[in-house]
Amino acid sequence: MPITRTVLSTAAQRPAQPAIVGADGALDYAGLVEDSRRVFAVVDAAHRAQDAPPQPAPETDGIPVTAVSVGSAFHAARIVAGLAGYRAVSAVIDPQWPLAHRVHVVTAAGIGLVIGDDPALAPALRDAGWTGTVLALDEFRDREAAATPAEPPTVRDADEAFLLLFSSGTTSDPKAFLKTRRQYRANVAVSSAHLEPLPGVRTLAPGPLSYSLTLYALIECLATGGGAHLADAFDPARLASRVAAEGITRIVAVPAVVQVLIDAARRDPGAFSALELVVTGGANLPTALRDGLAAVLPHVRLISYYGAAEIGFIGDSRGGDGTLLDVYDGILAEIRDDTGARVPDGELGTLWIRAAACSDGYLAATTDAALRGPDGWATVHDLARIVDGRLQLAGRAGDVVATGGHKVSLPEVERAFDTMPGLGTACAVALPDPRLGNVVALVIEGGSAPSKAELQAWARARLAPQFVPRRWYLLDRLPRTAGGKIRRPATAALLADGEGIRL
Repeated sequence: MPITRTVLSTAAQRPAQPAIVGADGALDYAGLVEDSRRVFAVVDAAHRAQDAPPQPAPETDGIPVTAVSVGSAFHAARIVAGLAGYRAVSAVIDPQWPLAHRVHVVTAAGIGLVIGDDPALAPALRDAGWTGTVLALDEFRDREAAATPAEPPTVRDADEAFLLLFSSGTTSDPKAFLKTRRQYRANVAVSSAHLEPLPGVRTLAPGPLSYSLTLYALIECLATGGGAHLADAFDPARLASRVAAEGITRIVAVPAVVQVLIDAARRDPGAFSALELVVTGGANLPTALRDGLAAVLPHVRLISYYGAAEIGFIGDSRGGDGTLLDVYDGILAEIRDDTGARVPDGELGTLWIRAAACSDGYLAATTDAALRGPDGWATVHDLARIVDGRLQLAGRAGDVVATGGHKVSLPEVERAFDTMPGLGTACAVALPDPRLGNVVALVIEGGSAPSKAELQAWARARLAPQFVPRRWYLLDRLPRTAGGKIRRPATAALLADGEGIRL
């Protein structure tokens, strides 16, 4: 595991260095090492006590799998970190997922122990024939207090699986995949070279630990001897006070948090005097957000990175809207058509990546989808093109729609409106049309917007004719994931149900 060697050396050299800080507690590196011994002791005993333990997915090579599904980011983080130095595979399951999704991943992946507080989960798992163990967080902590500590954690074999991750969980059954320690060491090497999780740096990652961006922030901080400052839920009102009180110099968050940061800095710029870097995940960082941050906190740098949980970090942008990316050294990228042939520069196609951090594939029990091709290259079906040697993202396959014989990238439609004065957050969706097959509609969040004529004029000046929305709607609030991303299919479904005001 990439963090164990660093955790042990930091605990020896700088034992009081903060490791994990959250609403429910804090651990320095010396405390994290000792805490991990009790975490593993309880987890190991719970697995061994089972008369008929669930069979872990074959891809784990028989290593027992433990899942954490609690609201406390601090406790979830310390359990995942605590298991890292032992023969264990850990997973974080979003407690907000539909119950059926949680039951599916637990049973399909062969998870043997779940630490979770939803009283509906244990009976639902029993009804599904699951023979594992569910422990409430309070019960787990009581067992820790009474446990004889296990032997100290050790650096494990590089090819051993240690982390079970999921590709989704909001609209369909999640696809599960494993990360080996070797793969994550490669991922940390890329992150360390470009995103600055340096020794001693205190990073605030204010999102659910079940969100891959937050989980990666935790791992990369511990892998480099930094501090991971977490939150059970993002609290805009406490952002400034936490940054000031906890000496935060680096923030890792989704782009939606940048606007909150801008607003907080306008009210209290002094609270952010020590902040040096903001790192956002996801391809689309509106230019207005980048410019807004530069205006209120000119000393703060902003990096917008692109990656996929299955593949790892791929590249980043340090200007513009975050869609023209410089691919990192050691990462290979190709754009291919539906036949697998490479397409000329400038043409849209499916992005394929070759990277040492890439997972081997999805767990067969959770999906029949393929991650890697026979040649070792991998894709999560993002669409992109090469422009002047840089990578330009156009969204996932579902983000590109056919309308009147043309292919239209919905994220590109949205980006055209990023700097329009008086316009709030917007989401482009495809709506069925009997003549064109689909038409593009722009859905605007908030109670007011520029007039329809102003919207049309703005779009026609910046978009090709087939990209100009044909319909315009207002919604009080756009649906979002727990990580703050707008849920495009859910937005379209609201319009289909008659929600929203048509302009």
